[in-house]
Amino acid sequence: MHANKYPPCPDCSPRSLGKTRSFYRTPLNLAILIYPSKVKTLYLSNPQPKPSLVLSHPSRRVGVAMASGSVQKSEEEWRAILAPEQFRILRMKGTEYRGTGQYDKFFGEGIYECAGCGTPLYKSTTKFNSGCGWPAFYEGLPGAINCSPDPDGRRTEITCAACGGHLGHVFKGEGFNTPTDERHCVNSISLKFAPAS
Repeated sequence: MHANKYPPCPDCSPRSLGKTRSFYRTPLNLAILIYPSKVKTLYLSNPQPKPSLVLSHPSRRVGVAMASGSVQKSEEEWRAILAPEQFRILRMKGTEYRGTGQYDKFFGEGIYECAGCGTPLYKSTTKFNSGCGWPAFYEGLPGAINCSPDPDGRRTEITCAACGGHLGHVFKGEGFNTPTDERHCVNSISLKFAPAS
């Protein structure tokens, strides 16, 4: 997205919001889609190379693009390419029921990709049986996954670095016998398996 596509709302600039202390320059770690009813166009930019938040007039509905991501689509585009349950989990940060995912007990050799954009996320050699009811990996491919603390601080969300799709959560220090002592607990529906050739 280009910040100059629509002129900023003069009374809602990041500078004026900063003066009112209603806007803090902290990293935004979630991709958010907002349809305000009376706000013209407002850009709240993060000074760091992280996601940006864009609010727009309802007639110009736009999706929020992850600044570091290479796949940028509107909510309507995601709805058109994803199945309803994939959209609920990947874009709305849902969770599939425990033990129901197709990859929970699957251990084929290959690469697990993002079901939304096809970005390679995990090697099958990093998958392990944690008994949690969701596919578990001890690490992702370098640069493929973003980690962000949930708003309540109890868990750390993992998302696809390319499209911002919700994958699940990462847990550390649980004592699993893995090289990283991390468990990436991933929704099966967020993944697509590509077998080794």
